[in-house]
Amino acid sequence: MDKKDIYEHLANIYLDASLKKKNKAKEHQAVKSLFFLSLAVIFGLSGILITVLRKKEPLNTEVALVLLPEAAKINFHFNPAKKETYTINLNKLDLSQYKTLGFSAKKSFYADKLSLRIELASIFREASEIYIRDIPVKWQDYKIELPNFKKISDWSEMVRLSFIVEEWNVGEKKGVVYIDNVRFLK
Repeated sequence: MDKKDIYEHLANIYLDASLKKKNKAKEHQAVKSLFFLSLAVIFGLSGILITVLRKKEPLNTEVALVLLPEAAKINFHFNPAKKETYTINLNKLDLSQYKTLGFSAKKSFYADKLSLRIELASIFREASEIYIRDIPVKWQDYKIELPNFKKISDWSEMVRLSFIVEEWNVGEKKGVVYIDNVRFLK
């Protein structure tokens, strides 16, 4: 081996070693950059998520006292009768902590114009009613604020909730009204 070969051999070793060091340094720098970029993305997304969750409306949670486990059916046929009633016995239920009566209703016949009377009564012989006009064929959810039952002043001992179909509030003398999801909401 002559000097030239030795120099070339040493140069190859040196250059190859320095290239490997540079490549390792570049790989290390790339891993480091990727790590910091990942951290930035994670913290950025976490910050955005926290901001969105803080601004988001609270989950639609309702505290409800459900009165009917399944749909009730008011089948009316006004031949001699003048009204049909479906009554739920409230057994002196204290509704003073509740704000809203909620229920779903629908009628069976599309062409029938039908209004439904909702009546609440207390043990103190206070009774008040609200009329819901034009009950639809598809289920519709209704929420009635309890203060709208104006003739009731004491909600501590309620005795009944009635859904009433009256002859003068229907177009047809025969039909069916379905009531479901009856509940009191806080």
